[in-house]
Amino acid sequence: MHTSLEKKFQKLGVDNAPGQETRQKADIPDLRGEKLPGRAVDFSHGDVDAFEPTPGTLELFIDGFHTGGRQAYTEYRGGKAARIDLAEKLARYTGTQLDPERNVIITPGTQGALFLAMGATIARGDKVAIVAPDYFANRKLAEFFDGDIIPVEMHYFDFNDRAGLDLTELEQAFKAGARLFLFSNPNNPTGVIYSPEEIRRIATLAAHYGAFVIADELYSRQIFENRLYTHLCAQNIMNPENLITIIGPSKTESLSGYRLGTAFGSAAVIDRMEKLQAIVSLRAPGYSQAVLKSWFSEPAGWIQQRIAQHQAIRDELLQKFQAAEGMRVRPTEAGSYLFPQLPPLDVTIGEFVRIVRLQTNATVTPGTEFGAQFTNSFRINFSQDHKAAVNAIDRLLKVMDRYRK
Repeated sequence: MHTSLEKKFQKLGVDNAPGQETRQKADIPDLRGEKLPGRAVDFSHGDVDAFEPTPGTLELFIDGFHTGGRQAYTEYRGGKAARIDLAEKLARYTGTQLDPERNVIITPGTQGALFLAMGATIARGDKVAIVAPDYFANRKLAEFFDGDIIPVEMHYFDFNDRAGLDLTELEQAFKAGARLFLFSNPNNPTGVIYSPEEIRRIATLAAHYGAFVIADELYSRQIFENRLYTHLCAQNIMNPENLITIIGPSKTESLSGYRLGTAFGSAAVIDRMEKLQAIVSLRAPGYSQAVLKSWFSEPAGWIQQRIAQHQAIRDELLQKFQAAEGMRVRPTEAGSYLFPQLPPLDVTIGEFVRIVRLQTNATVTPGTEFGAQFTNSFRINFSQDHKAAVNAIDRLLKVMDRYRK
């Protein structure tokens, strides 16, 4: 295989990607046929058995199936009726205006939306500003599309009233020629929310330098303590043709198995995304698109209960991390992630993650997936069975103590 192509795909390693725990264990001789302690918990992704999908989704999927070909073979950007319904809901949710024909595309999950949006906005050699830390696929996709990454640090431990994005570094990135800025809000992996001031400043800088922005708002419905959340698309500061917002029902609503996501914004970029989708996956799963009727239409009180359940898990895990000597963690403000920083250990983060998997039956994601500098951090998705998650973290902390320097 061509050397440069091989290097490109080596950067797309999936060992620490969500849902890989079965293959990981199969590759470790020590684990074959051996009973491990406690219930297995894969903190790399949420547990849809612990938090089941929105009520009525199966019935909607079956309706889509019975609709037949019209539902199976929608337009590449998604069925028209679904886009009309989504445009109305998303416009109301974000405080912006959307034309379902021009501004909305339905994708195979938000991961699909991210791939399409980056593929539609990055050419070889383009400079791309990416937050550190942020979702691990951002960096991998930028490199895959031959972009030149400019990291922008987020000092998430230094603030309580904002995410801590280094806005000076962001402006320097734009001055250095960054054509695209990509960020998740709430942030993945830390779970912090960008303050209104940070969002306005991002919009102002992007407008001044004519940069394009991709805003990943996947977890924006799961907000704790009634914190204020600010949508970039509602700021009316930057050119709306230079913005794509990504959101979907796979996380808070536990619809990940249906592979549904959406992106909305720039009509020109939505057109490009549709053309790319037409040769990559054709469309979001046809029958699944019918399930989008349930999104933003959950039973009264359902979303509030789900948030409360996650907050209870977050609070107990936070207490354990904060009580552990030498460990640092910023409380999650939204979403289902915690990004603890470990005390000095006698093993590398990669070794620690493997040891945890071997000795505790728990899978966590090493911090280095979110930036090479995060060598003493790991991420967990605490959307799990409450008791199982707490017990797994108890086991992890015992292992941590065993390997302290």
